[in-house]
Amino acid sequence: MTAPAEGEFRLRSVAVAAYGPSILESIGYGASIPVLPLLARQLGASVSEAAFVAGLLGLGQLAMSLPAGSLIARFGERQAMVFAAVVGAVAALSAGLAPNIELLAGATVLTGMTWSVFMLARQGFMIDAVPAHLRARALSALGGSHRIGLLIGPLLGSVVIAHWGVRSAFGLTFVAALAALLLVLRVPDLGVEHREQSRGEPASMWRVLAAHRRVLATLGLGVLAISGLRSIRLAILPLWADHLGLPPAQVSLLFAIGSGLEIVMFYPAGWVMDHFGRVVVAVPTVVGLAVGLLLLPLTSSFASLMLVTLVMALGNGLGSGIVMTLGADTAPVLHRAKYLGGWRLCGDLGSGGGPLLISVLAAALSLAGAALALGALGLTAAGWIAYWVGRLDRARGRRPMRGSVP
Repeated sequence: MTAPAEGEFRLRSVAVAAYGPSILESIGYGASIPVLPLLARQLGASVSEAAFVAGLLGLGQLAMSLPAGSLIARFGERQAMVFAAVVGAVAALSAGLAPNIELLAGATVLTGMTWSVFMLARQGFMIDAVPAHLRARALSALGGSHRIGLLIGPLLGSVVIAHWGVRSAFGLTFVAALAALLLVLRVPDLGVEHREQSRGEPASMWRVLAAHRRVLATLGLGVLAISGLRSIRLAILPLWADHLGLPPAQVSLLFAIGSGLEIVMFYPAGWVMDHFGRVVVAVPTVVGLAVGLLLLPLTSSFASLMLVTLVMALGNGLGSGIVMTLGADTAPVLHRAKYLGGWRLCGDLGSGGGPLLISVLAAALSLAGAALALGALGLTAAGWIAYWVGRLDRARGRRPMRGSVP
């Protein structure tokens, strides 16, 4: 089955199948991840050990980026999502019942791995389900559905935790994963023709990545920068709030308001990309995040930090779906899933490396110095992204992109 033609298709026709599983999985993810360090502490972990356990999520995602591509290439997006939902449910149950820190750590790695499979499969499904002229809107909405789930999840989690304790949040994650599984079982299996073609011309993951190394070294580096700035934002805002002496409730409020702004932005972002190109979204996204970092040391109160948070949320929300859209634009028809695994690896390297940069620069300079240095690095990255994404837009105007940038 291939994507329908332009005049035949309405995005709402695939809304439930496309976005329902993502919202449900994100609700479960958002319910348990914020309290993961708390459960680790209850099991006897030190503060540093609890932080390490939380960091294992990113390690699991990073470790599974390339294998996820191979898994999807062999079994297809639908079966991969079924696998991810089942294993994710088992991981949530294991974490919620974990009697020791070792089992909790293992379940956390497994959760990160299943999340990587699920998100990569959702991207491939959308490429097959949606025609090219609606691609950015569809993928921006997919990013928006992820944000909606991450907003709802902690709200529901706070209710169940208030009644049944920290472990109950993982029970909510388990239920959400089962609900996502039931919905995925009703999703059509698209992309069969592409998989059969790829099987007829087999290639290893490394051969596929080598064939597209120029794209991964140029646009992929830009994706690494975008993902890195996003993860830096999530890590540095709470640290700066703590530096200012703000209470945890105000920190939560900062993120809640920022998340609300991001959700409002996701559909306009996709519409702009579909009508005016990817660069008009990619560059403001990076600039918004970088400017926020540069302004951060100037804040001294909740109100001023809120303004900076909104600047960064505006940039981040405007970039909803940009990484997936660029990946879809450059993905080849042949061996697409393996290519997208490499594309996701670029993003995961940024997500995992961003907080490490904060740690190194804060130790060498200060937290304010780290924010200034990372902000300046972000503005430099904006120039790189403007050049390469601009070339991609011009190439898309001439012909469909199939894994090469002229």
